[in-house]
Amino acid sequence: MLIIAGYFDFDPAERDQFIREREEATRRSRAEEGCLAYAFSPDPLEPDRVLLYERWESKEALAAHVAGMQRDPQPAGSITPISREVLQYEVSNVGQPGS
Repeated sequence: MLIIAGYFDFDPAERDQFIREREEATRRSRAEEGCLAYAFSPDPLEPDRVLLYERWESKEALAAHVAGMQRDPQPAGSITPISREVLQYEVSNVGQPGS
C-alpha cells in the first residue's frame, strides 16, 4: 500500500477556490482502480493550508494514475501555491492504531 500525503499553502482568500478547482479531478481519481482514498481538505487550524491525502493499493495503481494524469493533464487552475510538500510513503504493515 502507498500513501501520498502533503500540504499546499496559499493566500487564505484563495484556499477554498483551489479545492473547488480540483473537485472533478478528485472524483475521477477516486474512481480509478486501486484508489482507496483521495482528498484535498482544508486544514482546520491553518487558514492558508490545504492537506492532500491519497491511499493506493499498489505501486502499479499509483503508476497508472500518474500515467493517466500525464496523458490527460487537468487544467492547472487559477491558484498557485506559495509553498508545498507532497511525499510518498510505502506501507508494509497495516493494523489498528497502537497495535
